[in-house]
Amino acid sequence: MSLNIKDIALHAGVSKSTVSRVISGKGYTSQKSRDKVLNAIQELQYKPNGIARAMVLQRTNNLGVIIYRQHYPIASHPFYGKILDAILKKAEQLNYSVFVMTDKEMSLNSADFMLEKRVDGLILISRLNQEVIGYIDKFNVPYLIVNGTTDKDDIIQIVNQDHQGGQLVADHLSQLGHHRIGVIAGPQEHRSHKLRLQGFCERILELGGEISEEDVYFSPTSAFDDGYKSIAANWDRFSAKKLTAIFATNDMLALGAMQFLLGKGWKIPNDIAVVGFDNIDYAKMSYPPLTTVHVDKVRMGEEAVVLLDGLIRKEDINPLYMEYEPKLIIRESTKGLNYEK
Repeated sequence: MSLNIKDIALHAGVSKSTVSRVISGKGYTSQKSRDKVLNAIQELQYKPNGIARAMVLQRTNNLGVIIYRQHYPIASHPFYGKILDAILKKAEQLNYSVFVMTDKEMSLNSADFMLEKRVDGLILISRLNQEVIGYIDKFNVPYLIVNGTTDKDDIIQIVNQDHQGGQLVADHLSQLGHHRIGVIAGPQEHRSHKLRLQGFCERILELGGEISEEDVYFSPTSAFDDGYKSIAANWDRFSAKKLTAIFATNDMLALGAMQFLLGKGWKIPNDIAVVGFDNIDYAKMSYPPLTTVHVDKVRMGEEAVVLLDGLIRKEDINPLYMEYEPKLIIRESTKGLNYEK
């Protein structure tokens, strides 16, 4: 049987307005009348709809997730999709529903949508701009950032130690004897690609090697096709350089480069070693399996929900800036090489 406020009022012997005040939590109600209403709700096993429940608790139990990414794929991306799956799973465990939006332009439209849905908190993923952050700040909705950063030091930011990850790649290739190394660098406006490139180049210099500017290929996106095109468009120069290794600042770029090289008859790792970054699922499925740097995408997603839940509950959370330590995953794309300097 479908019940409404009138049914509760009749059962409790109070007015409809009294029931409304108890459910909404607004306005004065005597303790006696409040107890009558709550007892009636329990006896009738009344389950208020989502709007009424939100009015009582001042919460909707809805979270918003916005993925800011300029190029497709977005939600199905092997990196961001993994984070999103972890968010959805953890949110379900904590009894939250999740609205998900993608935003290619870093506009305010996605934020507006979430705020209209009265979400209890927001998870913002990837590259952001200050306009979006400043806009969300006006509404006093708890939020945090995953795989992106802001200059605001009072916002939770969950990131990978990308600079250190680039250093791990440099150490690995140097130990194998590689000194003529090319780099495919993803968009430098994104902190991850920028820090990975910086960490790699700085460590190579520390080890006594060098990276020529002409051996760094800047890709407009981090997609598979642009990894392929980065080598294809520079093939004459690339093949003439006789490079012994390639580092790509994400796995998709590395896999695209590998496909082109294999198509040219090059053997990996015998003719050239290849290293990626992120450790997406495709990395272990490629031929040969790709050496890469592991980024804990599942932990990022799960911890984002747990921390946001803490913010919603007004818990004190420290530290606010959380960096996950990367781990080098060595597979067959770099094994068995030790070139002379």
